[in-house]
Amino acid sequence: MKGINLLPAIPMRKEPSDRSEMVNQLLYGETFDILEKQEKWSKIKLSHDKYEGWIDNKQWEIANRKNIKQNVISSLFLKKKNSIYPLGSFVDFNVSENKKTLLQTAKLFLNTPYLWGGRTCLGIDCSGFTQVVFRTAGIKLMRDAYQQATQGKKIKLADAATNDLAFFSNNEGRIIHVGIILKEKNKLKIIHASGKVRIDQLDERGIYFEDTQTYSHALHSIKRIVK
Repeated sequence: MKGINLLPAIPMRKEPSDRSEMVNQLLYGETFDILEKQEKWSKIKLSHDKYEGWIDNKQWEIANRKNIKQNVISSLFLKKKNSIYPLGSFVDFNVSENKKTLLQTAKLFLNTPYLWGGRTCLGIDCSGFTQVVFRTAGIKLMRDAYQQATQGKKIKLADAATNDLAFFSNNEGRIIHVGIILKEKNKLKIIHASGKVRIDQLDERGIYFEDTQTYSHALHSIKRIVK
């Protein structure tokens, strides 16, 4: 059985409980397979990135030919038909052609607060940010940073360009962070979600916070997704 979310954004939990960690959000129009259905909760697998988790049974409907959506919302929020659609949502009505570049879309999220599992301008995490931004260009990214690091072509820092993805690791070498590179006057910067969506300097060591004069993340690798 396949389901669909017809609410602006609903939480996906790690376990079947309102007190459980939110690991992701479903945006309007996203579909999923039902892996297990309990009285109050269902374990699902998302159609677009195969991410798994639990959602409340009161917050989804059975998907059918009439309610499947195709068009992608490219504005931060669109209010229509008594509903609100966040950027990245799938809808069944015509939307204005997205003429924004990836970077212009990414900058719409500036100052959005960080939210673990979030995927909207009310709160977003690092990989949710990159996933939703790239969706507006028709590019599918996986959900988590370490999964996104398996996509695209590896690029040297010297060859990095705007729209490349930069990945960062912890002391154990595990990828824990991702952001979008922007190149201005031969200098590299990164737009990413860390505390909030912000733009910081990037070099061979990682992300440099100019206001505190410290490095926040250690550079692991750079991948080119956009050819």
